[in-house]
Amino acid sequence: MALVGYVRVSSLDQDTTTQLERVTAAHCKKVFSEKESGTSTKHRTALAECLDYLREGDTLVITKIDRLARSARDLHNLIHDLEQRHISLLVLDQRIDTSTPHGRAFLGMLATFAEFETNIRKERQLEGIAAAKAKGKYTGRKPTAQNKAAEILSLVDQGLTKVGIAEHVGISVASVYNVINKTKQAI
Repeated sequence: MALVGYVRVSSLDQDTTTQLERVTAAHCKKVFSEKESGTSTKHRTALAECLDYLREGDTLVITKIDRLARSARDLHNLIHDLEQRHISLLVLDQRIDTSTPHGRAFLGMLATFAEFETNIRKERQLEGIAAAKAKGKYTGRKPTAQNKAAEILSLVDQGLTKVGIAEHVGISVASVYNVINKTKQAI
């Protein structure tokens, strides 16, 4: 029954020293560390190694819940995986310990409130966009490719490939095809 630490910062210019000190002070015998975005669990090799290292009865120790996951879905998935493997989670800053019924309940409530807050924020954003559209103040992004249609068609006439045109103009290959197809439909 080991205490295993996991620390993470999002960018190369950030430092893990404080987190390392805190999980070490919590008596972690093994600590996994990485500098990687927490928006997804993909590409987080130290997290994958840490999860692979953990055994039944171990406790994963982190400083803050956002060091483990930034999305409610990823957090729920990770917690579910840990529970299935009989591994506890100890979050130092929020004082959450999933080895206790109170800790599991508190973590569940935090995740629920975080997801609720995200949904409310999204709802407000959509309401704001609808109100701005009604006032004629929200028109969306200007269509970049359509503004460059003449240049795109000229490059097609010169025999450039679609990929070459996309790179030259600074748009996607799909946008090049969209301009060409719109032109054909207009004829």
